[in-house]
Amino acid sequence: MENAPDPKRWFALALLCLAGFMIILDASIVLVAVPSIERELTFSSGGVQWVPSGYALMFGGLLLLGGRVSDLLGRRRVLIAGLLLFAASSLLCGFAWTGDTLVFARGLQGIAAAVLAPSALSIVMTTFPDGAERNKALGVWGATSGVGGTAGSLIGGPVTDGLGWQWIFFINVPVCLLVVALAPVLLKDSRGPGRRGFDLAGAVTVTAALIVLVYAVIEAPTSSAGRTTLLVLASAGLFALFVQVEKRSSAPLVPLRIFRSRAVVGGNLIGMTWGLTAFGLTFVYTQYAQHALGASAVRFGLMSSVVAATAVGGSILGQNLVTRIGPRPVSAVALLLGGIGCTVMSVLTVSSGYFEVAFWGLLIFGAALGAGTVAGSIAALSEVTEKDSGVASGLQNASFQIGGAVGIAVLSAVAIGNTSGATPVELVSGYKVAFAACWAFIALGLVGTSLLISKKRAASRDAVVVGV
Repeated sequence: MENAPDPKRWFALALLCLAGFMIILDASIVLVAVPSIERELTFSSGGVQWVPSGYALMFGGLLLLGGRVSDLLGRRRVLIAGLLLFAASSLLCGFAWTGDTLVFARGLQGIAAAVLAPSALSIVMTTFPDGAERNKALGVWGATSGVGGTAGSLIGGPVTDGLGWQWIFFINVPVCLLVVALAPVLLKDSRGPGRRGFDLAGAVTVTAALIVLVYAVIEAPTSSAGRTTLLVLASAGLFALFVQVEKRSSAPLVPLRIFRSRAVVGGNLIGMTWGLTAFGLTFVYTQYAQHALGASAVRFGLMSSVVAATAVGGSILGQNLVTRIGPRPVSAVALLLGGIGCTVMSVLTVSSGYFEVAFWGLLIFGAALGAGTVAGSIAALSEVTEKDSGVASGLQNASFQIGGAVGIAVLSAVAIGNTSGATPVELVSGYKVAFAACWAFIALGLVGTSLLISKKRAASRDAVVVGV
């Protein structure tokens, strides 16, 4: 006789979704507050980029390790530990007295998020059995995360202007304590199959490689070509070391065989592209709106809300289209539309009216973002076996977060490198070049799209296999 379903499972889902919403929100909400933070704390040239990038790098770089730790030590236990670290690091962020302190605290937040996200999702998977209920639960989880990713500007604006930038971090504390208090009551503990070790060396090397790469990009406008080249070579060496570690590890973070799948490689390139472009464009637009136009954080939130609205609509449309025609054409069209949206943004001036330029650029980009991320996610998981589904899902999320950190660094460096002064007109000249530079990211996504197999070819291939 099968066990009766847990009567508290939907309350458990609501609690887990609250934690998931907070984790994703923290990646985007800080972008609104960056100008205020930069005014109040001391940063080196370009150093403020580490406030959003530090979180994204630690989150993305350690996400797969966090999933392995939760499987081995117990998902509920690790979830609670992650929540306590997230609350403590959020307090440190809010009370940060220097820019370096804030960057350090954001890194701790990213580590906590890397533990929390896979633990929460694993508990969702174990709470709901296979079938319609699990699909419904995963749909609610995905929608909540999606809203968290696009709601940062709407929530962050009023909080920053009304209470101060510190409160975008302080509001995490009661949420964490609420989930910690209810977790033992609503959530069941579980562990993953097997008791294999975890690949700490792999996590350290890949995260170090990413940090050195982002540092090289951030410092490039003010560093010599030789120093930048040495940093890039050091990053490449660490990536090569990571590959060697994965080859020799008995429990690698990422089994290298997974990259034999064109769909996995292509889908992750597409996901990384949207992380590069979405985070990078939002960061530059924040600088444009608040530094060049003098817009308040609330006004910026309202100005950028069109991205959130159209991203939701784009994701719904994208999901339906992928079902009918496959992820390849949807990804290609979405990427090209995203590039068009960036091109529209590149013609902004100090005197541009919002509804003359920015509204239309953000509207096009938001719709493309929603459809493109859905298509890339489906593609990345389309050829994965059940044994590798957890790794593939974590890799896809990591690609997006890592792309976000690198995108902010690259576009900020482009903007600084093309700005000759501090007047609004001079600042905008750099921002315009940065918006246009998004096409370099789009090109990477199109490479990923070219690796995907069309729906017709996939069908014919499956027919041949069945025939054999």
